[in-house]
Amino acid sequence: MGANAEVHFYVLVEYLYEQMTLERAEEVTKELNEMALSLSRLYHRGSVERKLVRRKKPYRYILFKRTSRASVKIIYYVDVKAKAVYVTDFFLPKKTIKK
Repeated sequence: MGANAEVHFYVLVEYLYEQMTLERAEEVTKELNEMALSLSRLYHRGSVERKLVRRKKPYRYILFKRTSRASVKIIYYVDVKAKAVYVTDFFLPKKTIKK
């Protein structure tokens, strides 16, 4: 996970703890982390991120949708030469954030 992605992950985790019970936030945080880690084996399952298609790297995303309050988009790219997957961002789609 890149440094920026790590920061975004912890900001997201903080939001989850503010919005959910302690037990639920811990459960969702664990599942999000596991989903991101699973990309090393299942990197091809994500969809192309159309908003980033003009970038040099081929960005993809997977959507973690456990509940309406825990819908999270995980952005990543695959470096085939290095045989590595880089998670670059975690964020809540706008429709998920409470006003």
